[in-house]
Amino acid sequence: MPMEQRADTVLSPYRSFSRTEWAALRDDAPMTLSGEEVQRLRSLHDRLDMKEVEEIYLPLSRLLSMYVAATQRLFRAQQSFLKTVDIKMPYIIGVAGSVAVGKSTTARVLQALLARWPNVPKVDLITTDGFLYPNAVLDREGLMEKKGFPESYDLPALLTFLTDVKAGRRPVRAPIYSHLVYDVVPNQWVEVDRPDILIVEGLNVLQTGRLPKDGKAIPFVSDFFDFSVYIDADEDVLRGWYVNRFLTLRGTAFRDPKSYFHRYSNLSDEEATETATSIWSRINLVNLNENIVPTRQRADLILKKQANHQVAEVSLRRL
Repeated sequence: MPMEQRADTVLSPYRSFSRTEWAALRDDAPMTLSGEEVQRLRSLHDRLDMKEVEEIYLPLSRLLSMYVAATQRLFRAQQSFLKTVDIKMPYIIGVAGSVAVGKSTTARVLQALLARWPNVPKVDLITTDGFLYPNAVLDREGLMEKKGFPESYDLPALLTFLTDVKAGRRPVRAPIYSHLVYDVVPNQWVEVDRPDILIVEGLNVLQTGRLPKDGKAIPFVSDFFDFSVYIDADEDVLRGWYVNRFLTLRGTAFRDPKSYFHRYSNLSDEEATETATSIWSRINLVNLNENIVPTRQRADLILKKQANHQVAEVSLRRL
């Protein structure tokens, strides 16, 4: 092995596993999901099957259950030291990655698996889409072409939500986003009521920003995470998945007259491919390179996917 490669491996904050190595870490963890449930959890364009759940997500849920239990023990130790009776804070898991990489599927599978561990924890899931500014605000501010970029989110509202969750307030409400109308739904909420685990899924949940020179505290979304997962794939693979998803939606969701993208439902294959590629290059690729990929190394765990949607390598941050 060349000296540079050896040094790189030694200095890396991550320990990397091949798919086979990672799958072996399932140990004797039982499969608690049926084939039907796995299909329901899968997003439209993802190719998730039982083998993927068994070899990738079951070992991950086993690791997370251990982390949650260890955090609970630490909490009780602190309680004993301080002689307090504080409410146990929820364990928060962040799931980040590009558009079309499969964040929603990963988040739902983890929620389902974690909720079925022996202690039967209450596991809630929210997406940061609900914290996007409404389209009317984005239009007014000239940000519609930057929807999904850090500046398109109501960050103070998201930080307040996470602060309230961590403080044990109940219930805490998160806005609901509709992918059909491509907007936040007015006066509709999902309630989070003191879960044992909360999964927060979103494009830029590992984003930081510029630090203040005066050293004053500026909270980031990731400051509230106990564990974070970044789902990774090569740029050309992501573009292909995005275009394929667009073509699928053209014949399904886009056909609904209420759909924000209804105007694309009658495009030919060639026109739809050209339109999707343009949107990807103009918006999603820029966001990926400027805001999402730079946060990858902040994650506790990186799942690297291949073109067939299967995870080929897992990198776990060393403790």
